[in-house]
Amino acid sequence: MKNPVYQKLWPVAAAVVLFLFITLAYFHPLFEGKRLFQSDISHFMGMSKEIVDYRASTGKEPLWTNSMFGGMPAYQISTIHKGNLMTYIDTILQAGLPRPAGFVFLYFIGFFILMMAMGMKPWLSIVGSVAFAFSSFFFIVIVAGHNSEAHAIAYMAPVIASILLAFRKKYLLGGALMALFLSLQINANHLQITYYLALMSLIIGVYYLVVKIREKQLPDFFKALGVLFVGALLAIGPNISNLWTTMEYTSYSTRGQSELTDHAHQKTSGLDRDYATQWSYGVDESLTLLIPNAKGGASDALGNYPSAMAPVKDELKGIIAQNHSSYWGDQPFTSGPVYVGAFIVFLFILGMFIVEDKLKWPLFAVFALSLLLAWGKNFAFMTNLFLDFVPGYAKFRAPTMILVLAELVMPIVAILGLKKIIEQPEILKTKKLYVFISLGLTAGVSLLLYIFPGTFSLISKTDLAAFAAYTKQGAPESVISDLTANLELARKTILSADAIRSFLFVMIGAGLLWLYMKKLIKANLLIVLVTLLIMIDIIPVDSRYLGVKNYDRKTVVENPFPATMADELILKDKDPDFRVANVAANTYQDASTSYYHKSIGGYHAAKLKRYDELIQYQLSKGNMEVFNMLNTKYIIVPDSASGGIPKLNSNALGNAWFVRGYKIVPNADAEMNSLSSFKAKETAIIDSRFENQLQNFKFSNDTTGTIQLKKYAPNDLVYESKSKTDQLAVFSEIYYAKGWNASIDGKPAPYLRANYVLRAMVVPAGNHTIEYKFEPRSYILGTKLSLASSILLLLLLAGVFGTEIRKEYQAAIEKKKA
Repeated sequence: MKNPVYQKLWPVAAAVVLFLFITLAYFHPLFEGKRLFQSDISHFMGMSKEIVDYRASTGKEPLWTNSMFGGMPAYQISTIHKGNLMTYIDTILQAGLPRPAGFVFLYFIGFFILMMAMGMKPWLSIVGSVAFAFSSFFFIVIVAGHNSEAHAIAYMAPVIASILLAFRKKYLLGGALMALFLSLQINANHLQITYYLALMSLIIGVYYLVVKIREKQLPDFFKALGVLFVGALLAIGPNISNLWTTMEYTSYSTRGQSELTDHAHQKTSGLDRDYATQWSYGVDESLTLLIPNAKGGASDALGNYPSAMAPVKDELKGIIAQNHSSYWGDQPFTSGPVYVGAFIVFLFILGMFIVEDKLKWPLFAVFALSLLLAWGKNFAFMTNLFLDFVPGYAKFRAPTMILVLAELVMPIVAILGLKKIIEQPEILKTKKLYVFISLGLTAGVSLLLYIFPGTFSLISKTDLAAFAAYTKQGAPESVISDLTANLELARKTILSADAIRSFLFVMIGAGLLWLYMKKLIKANLLIVLVTLLIMIDIIPVDSRYLGVKNYDRKTVVENPFPATMADELILKDKDPDFRVANVAANTYQDASTSYYHKSIGGYHAAKLKRYDELIQYQLSKGNMEVFNMLNTKYIIVPDSASGGIPKLNSNALGNAWFVRGYKIVPNADAEMNSLSSFKAKETAIIDSRFENQLQNFKFSNDTTGTIQLKKYAPNDLVYESKSKTDQLAVFSEIYYAKGWNASIDGKPAPYLRANYVLRAMVVPAGNHTIEYKFEPRSYILGTKLSLASSILLLLLLAGVFGTEIRKEYQAAIEKKKA
């Protein structure tokens, strides 16, 4: 008799080996000395350069950087939370693979755990894992450099597995897995994905509440809810330093509420409405779930598609190839579509008809919610409802991202449907109407779009804007009409090619099911063939966006910003702390300047709210007084030969200065307006909330007073002042009260906000040493709490999993005896 323990474990081990092999094969260039070029990782290297250098030289976390946007916390740039020991567990689960290969391996493993928790056999679980892992969006976010997003997505499925186990009365195991995988999911540090996971969990929880009420088993529901709640609390513990610092920072960032009152109709409790919904999926763009190029794929120049350009008139090829994109959807631009696989869509629809497990309904509700919310401004009623009334929703942008939920639930229902067919092949006969409906909604729609690719609009808003510009330049209406027709021809070619492709994959998949129903192939062969079909379908689509072409030499990828002539000239200035404005680049969407200098610009989706408003209302309008108060010593201006030339700004005010007066204003509006007409060297603009700090201060005429920066570190600034009388000093450093502590001669000293974003302080007469140190309690205490929580969680997990393993082993032994 075969060993029952071996019988259980070897398919799981085989699955893990298979996932490892597939991952290594797909990312083989990583193991040949190359590196994947990821645009946002390149930006990250510029954003984090000062932080990384400080960490390397001191072994400590700076927690603050002055290299971007005048200065900001490093929490959401690069901060190592040393107290969180779950990071080591994460590394183990990724099999030590280099990024981003480790994330894809986690895609497989996480979904496999979910499938097994749902009672699927290992071989069927492999099919689901392959379908989920190769969903196109998961690879697109990787090539874009959204590593934390990919990382967080990978842990969604096992968290759902823990919920299902708990509600299926496996309380201890469910609670333990919740603690483990939610802690890892939070550790991935993408709160938007965590938020969407919470929405899905809530829907599943409501479903089980209704079920338990109907079955009169409410105590079981609350028992499951209790262990999941305890597991969630345990999961939060190791992440407390990250969550605490992030929560503290959020209200001061662009995710927080503005104090300015203009454009009030656009304001929510978080991001402005237009900004939050800018990346909204088009309603008809949802067809990309079935046909990858239903809207043209990525925002590439049409010139990169020779087959699409073939039917275009020769005289129009140049303008279409260079000025128009292959993408014609509603988003400003995109890196690629959300494609789950044509046959998976077919199985998902069929599964909704034939699967008896009522869990399909909350899963469908999750699918529907994700689709409706992904439409964003294209379905404004629901979007506004969530922005205005659902807590936390307004903190996030890019509604398209919520389609990760659809990409999670569609393979679940699809595999449930496949399982049903394998168990009851005759269902394809008894429910043939549902089979035909599913074919019609997939193969039928694909064939229709192949025959009539112009069914939906092939012209985007970007195209219309370009046509308007051509008209303004004198192009006659006939030329615009001809251009439109030829542009449509090119895009019809793109759409038709993928439409017939999806049609064929659905029909081949349906044919395999027919062969199985006719008993011409066995279940194991069906599973192998379906797995291969899914891979042959989706992997080439993934490769369009993450393929061999995306790799480069290690030296090139790891040095994304070679020094320009302007950089080299500025670096000769040994002043330790001044800022640079690079107007030769996209100043406020540029990380290259931060790689070498302290930039007034930068690249970050959650910069400080007040600084973002300073950009909008002052810096973008060229207010030199604001540039001067930010100590902008150099301005890099465009140059056709070298790319940029540094110009010395002799009016930069330095690191700190004594002003001759101040102006008290009642609110943020007045504060911002006052910056439009003030002399930064002479006057400080002070919000009335800080007026009490100036009650005992009186100006006196002392023109000999000086204040100078003597020591610079991103988190430790030391100044020396000399004056005959008390002075009001303005420091060209960004005000952030949650962590910056000031002292004069070693004794704590109060400071205040001036000029909307800077720091100011009353400095007593005489010679003094003034020091600012960044010492956020949220990080310091949070790190200790994280460490203690990590140890507690690991001990509890060891105990629970040890108990479960012993139970399984004993059960296997008893089964063998029987």
